[in-house]
Amino acid sequence: MCDNSVTWSGWYRLFINGLSAQIPGTCVVVYGCGTTIALWIRGGHPTVEDGVVTRDVCGNDGGYCCYHLSVPIKIKACPGNYYVYELVRPNGCPFAYCADVSSINTSSTAITPVAISTVYLSADPCFNYTVLDNQWRAINNTYASVRNCDQSVTWSGWYRLVINGWNAQIPDTCVAQYSCGTDIPLWIRGGHPTVEDGVVSREVCGIWYHCCYYGFYPVKVKACPGNYYVYELVRLNVCNSAYCAAVTNISATFPTVIPVTSSAEKILESLSSANPTKLASYGNLVLKTSEKLISTLVKPTDTSDSVNFTLSAVEGQVFMVGRQVSLDKIPRLDTTNSSMGIDLIGIAKNNNEKSAAVAFMSYTTMENLLKPDFFNTSNDTIKTMMSTVISATLPRTTNTTLTKPVNFTFRHIREFDPSGSLSCVYWNISEWIVDGCSVLETNSSYTVCSCDHLSTFALIMQTSSPPESDSQLELLSLVCVIVGLVFFSLALLTFALCQWSPGVNNVARINICISLLLAHLLFLLTQQFLSVIRPQQVLCAVISGLLHFLFLSGFVWMFIEAVLLFICVKNLSQISSKKKEVLSSGFMCVIGYLVALVVVCVSVGLVPEGYGSEHCWIKQEKGFIWSFLGPVCVILALNIILFIKIVITLNSTLKKLNAEVSQMKQTKIMVFKTLAQCVVLGCSWILGFFTNGNKELEILFLILNSQQGTFIFLIYCVLNNEVRQQYKKFFRCLCCGHKQH
Repeated sequence: MCDNSVTWSGWYRLFINGLSAQIPGTCVVVYGCGTTIALWIRGGHPTVEDGVVTRDVCGNDGGYCCYHLSVPIKIKACPGNYYVYELVRPNGCPFAYCADVSSINTSSTAITPVAISTVYLSADPCFNYTVLDNQWRAINNTYASVRNCDQSVTWSGWYRLVINGWNAQIPDTCVAQYSCGTDIPLWIRGGHPTVEDGVVSREVCGIWYHCCYYGFYPVKVKACPGNYYVYELVRLNVCNSAYCAAVTNISATFPTVIPVTSSAEKILESLSSANPTKLASYGNLVLKTSEKLISTLVKPTDTSDSVNFTLSAVEGQVFMVGRQVSLDKIPRLDTTNSSMGIDLIGIAKNNNEKSAAVAFMSYTTMENLLKPDFFNTSNDTIKTMMSTVISATLPRTTNTTLTKPVNFTFRHIREFDPSGSLSCVYWNISEWIVDGCSVLETNSSYTVCSCDHLSTFALIMQTSSPPESDSQLELLSLVCVIVGLVFFSLALLTFALCQWSPGVNNVARINICISLLLAHLLFLLTQQFLSVIRPQQVLCAVISGLLHFLFLSGFVWMFIEAVLLFICVKNLSQISSKKKEVLSSGFMCVIGYLVALVVVCVSVGLVPEGYGSEHCWIKQEKGFIWSFLGPVCVILALNIILFIKIVITLNSTLKKLNAEVSQMKQTKIMVFKTLAQCVVLGCSWILGFFTNGNKELEILFLILNSQQGTFIFLIYCVLNNEVRQQYKKFFRCLCCGHKQH
């Protein structure tokens, strides 16, 4: 055998003659399992709590058990003591997976009654099938179809077989040749599953020289409550072959299950049409059915007993106490995403039988029916279901009066918004209401609710509606950022190509332009392609980290420029002499970028999940935004202090200048430079602290912040006489070159 030629798709559960099987977790001998290289998994099987794990796949060469290392596979342990595997194509031939029943417990738990209620919560094949009647060929040929070749049939979805109103099934034993109105009658090998087995795959065989001479694509089979089967049939690859049907061992229960099928189909249709009235109606039906079914699990006991069950769409626990119970208090009832504490002992004491039972269920998909929008509030907010829907009842208990309030703990199943408002609600026929429930405790992970009655409960968060997208503001932002980028580029070209006097140090200004140019360019590209970038969480987090670094480095360079300006003012008395360079370019570059890099690295180390918000920027949760705002505030405060010091120093210095220097001219130049420098150093960012949704302030902040490149170009290039003279020479040469040409 060689599994390299198999098209593996999705998850698989293994069976051998109807028994659950697993891929061996220890070495398999060479030539085992009907192949040369029998594959086994290294690392052992997981537990239910481990979730999905990845395991290496090994093949024995006769000397070393893991000589052949194939492609790893994923494994999950399922409630009910079985495993499922996401199988992939092995590396070569003849490689094949093995199966083993040695360590699988084949006993089933008594949870069948609840399986019926779960079909309402998902697209279960037991309620999504096509009935085939009088199109099927029975083994005795009485109902043979004229279509004796199923290769031409376009099969789609699940099918239930009926012969003249009787439930039928595909035979699971060999069928005689030329039966069922065809040359090659088909049967399935491996037997039919039970309800607990769920959906299984079965090999399809066709008789010719022997019972399984022809092997066809496997079909999926599911046993449904009501004693019938449904099949996901596939197209055949050989003509004159057709599926068979038999009524052996199947009872004629078809008419009795039609109402259930109709109800389930209506529920599924209502999910797509989203009619609130229908959703509420079918939600109530599910709740009532579930409560009736779970009450069948209650059994008399003198002490205490419990029953747990876990299914794909619902999980729960039933706890019972009797007259001779020795517990001081009821143990906590737990499901994956919720738990409940109730004084069942006190309730039992108030009953004549001195017994009581509590049923606690958690529905994973119930919010599709009982939507959070059914929580009617006066304010216009967005409602989000923050928990699974749970239900608590006291089945087969005479006096259901609570002695103490019941506490429920909900684990948040969605990201917690600190600005949102949480409400513990219960379901009242057609809507969620709050009466009798309150929030005791909450954090980012879970919320504890207290209620004075039992019902169906949930945790709903209300958040403010996001502001509508303003196309004009977005267009203004795009234009402003592009204009700012253009002037940043012009300023960089000017600093790089123009000749400056020896006393002028442009290192800080060049690096300010580089940092802010890259930051604004990256931000612009990110917002333009946000729909593509946002789903890539790692890429979004990396971009937000780069933006953090670039903007911070821009602020650090602004501070360095302020320090240089302060030093310039301090040395104003020596303005006519040749000044010595106070700070080396290399030292400034280290400070300018290292400080920002250290802040970002520390932020990543402390809160690695803080990057990658909805707009690929720093997240607001846990105050992580202060990893940016904190350093910005410090630098702005230092710049203000330096500004004050510059003004004081400038005033005192100019009074001491000799008469050869024009005091008035120098005063005007230095004050203008100081004020302009203050704007360039980031005073526009102060405005960002006071916008608070004010549209006018947001527009002003947008314009000022995006035009930092324009300010730098105007102050240091256009308003600089030396630079203007060089501009004139450049344009004069350019014009002369055109004239000569």
